[in-house]
Amino acid sequence: MTVPLELPKAIDLSHHLNSIARNRYASPLKDILNYMAQPGMISLAGGLPHPSLFPFAGASVSVYTPDTDLKHGVVPPASEQMTLAIPKTAPSKGALSLDATMQYANSMGLPELREWLHAFTRDVLSPAYANFEILLHEGNTAAWAKVCRLLLDRGDYVLLEEFSFPSAMGPWVPEGCKGVPVKMDGQGLRADDLERVLTEWETAHPGERRPRVLYTVPQGANPTGTTMSPERMRDVYDVCRRFDVIVCEDAPYHALSFRPFQITPEPVDPVGVSGEEFRRTLPPSFLKYDTEGRVIRLETFSKTLAPGSRLGYFVANPLFTERLLRATEVESQTPSGWSMAIVSQLLHTWGQAGYLQWLSNLRDSYELRRNIMCAALAKQFVALPAEQYASQVPGCEGVALYPRGTDPATIKPDQVPVASFVAPAGGMFLWIRFYLTGAPRFRELQASGHEDPEKAFMDDMWKALADNLVLLTPGSYYVPVTTTFDAATSKLPTTSERGGEPNVGFFRFAFSYGDRAEMEEGIHRVEQVVSKLWGY
Repeated sequence: MTVPLELPKAIDLSHHLNSIARNRYASPLKDILNYMAQPGMISLAGGLPHPSLFPFAGASVSVYTPDTDLKHGVVPPASEQMTLAIPKTAPSKGALSLDATMQYANSMGLPELREWLHAFTRDVLSPAYANFEILLHEGNTAAWAKVCRLLLDRGDYVLLEEFSFPSAMGPWVPEGCKGVPVKMDGQGLRADDLERVLTEWETAHPGERRPRVLYTVPQGANPTGTTMSPERMRDVYDVCRRFDVIVCEDAPYHALSFRPFQITPEPVDPVGVSGEEFRRTLPPSFLKYDTEGRVIRLETFSKTLAPGSRLGYFVANPLFTERLLRATEVESQTPSGWSMAIVSQLLHTWGQAGYLQWLSNLRDSYELRRNIMCAALAKQFVALPAEQYASQVPGCEGVALYPRGTDPATIKPDQVPVASFVAPAGGMFLWIRFYLTGAPRFRELQASGHEDPEKAFMDDMWKALADNLVLLTPGSYYVPVTTTFDAATSKLPTTSERGGEPNVGFFRFAFSYGDRAEMEEGIHRVEQVVSKLWGY
């Protein structure tokens, strides 16, 4: 493919702005801050507290070096740490100071940090249009809510994965918007089903406006752990371009993209690589294929540094960042000065190469955790390749789990396992599908005519797991809201009413927090409950 000498600029997408976004105007108070920066200016205008009255004389933070081995949870000794110091007043022009970072500031965010992130985005993600911009925000949950207020009108439809993060629905459900689930497979959201939904829209929803926004987590999706291949991502983007859909790419797990998994009796310890090798093997962002500026990427430091920082950034075209800026000026004003100062100092100290090395080591740590949990499942169940042993079981992909003691030689291709999972290609979660027809209690619920036997059984199973002192997240939490919802009167649709798959249920297993002993014991407790409920 021939690479153009100059990248194109974003096209005009102003028709996507909702009435609120179109009518926002610049805060006049923020203009004053811009004039105050002029040399020799005496300001008697802004109501800014005098920095001499801030009680902070300086700040220092001890941090890891970027090449710290993170896989085994050992805090490096003080002699192997670095100290970041932020003085009260800047020692030189352009240096960080608490006087500046603790003050009211431009709502775009700390300029030094935005410049660093712009260069990082350019060098690592390679956007396919020239004039992308960076706008800091307070984390992806708040950022997505701002995008909803930018693009969605009351009663609109939102395209999203058939299993999606519950908090992603929170901003638009109260506005009377409805989700449109798009089917998934082992590579995440399916481009062919997205095209089907959009092509058939007028027939299926006569008189209703076609969805104009896709919300997706393309790497290490929550809850499924799937990651789009480059080919899949190009296909999804092409569908969105043809149907004029804005892509909101939520990317908290992009750096936590793992290498392929194989079933092993003991967890494989990932081999570390350089930051540059890590960069070369990162999966692409939608930005790489976006020549029009129709992708809004949500980046966050919650998974790469710490969630308490409440700091992240938009990557978007100038029209969208300007409208988001107008909202930020009157809603949140700016992210925390502490967070911006510390993160900016950290990234400038580490440098781009250092940050990439940190991300590489961080990826190794979570990949090892994934391997530990998958190996624990292989110990407690008979774990076999689904393609080889369960090829005739609908929906069974990746690894099939059979009761302990099952002889693989006796398994027939249509023999239904207890459960199955696709080893996560990134993120923090394992999404396990349970086949309920093997459980006597589920068959009783079906025979009794229960209106939702799948949910009833999975609720009972969750309680049994909690009684056995192991907590999982019910899969029902991740089902999109597809109808107008009134919290006071609405009843959630049953599995059959929402078109859910019959005779199966899901749990999300998190491998992000527990140590090896806790994960192995937790999976043992899960197997104890499963063996009782399935009666083997």
